[in-house]
Amino acid sequence: MPVITLEAGSLTKEQKEQLAKELTASASKITGIPEKGFITILKENSYDNVAVGGTLISERN
Repeated sequence: MPVITLEAGSLTKEQKEQLAKELTASASKITGIPEKGFITILKENSYDNVAVGGTLISERN
């Protein structure tokens, strides 16, 4: 089973539902694998846990 993983900031339930549906549909269309064969994992990361250029996103202006 193919796995789709997306890491993002905070997401609403509605955003998660839309992402799961649309990412799965696109991957299925591109690969020809049926949608029910995909696993989608959505990971939420706090801005205190992500840094860009050595600076936490939560500390950026």
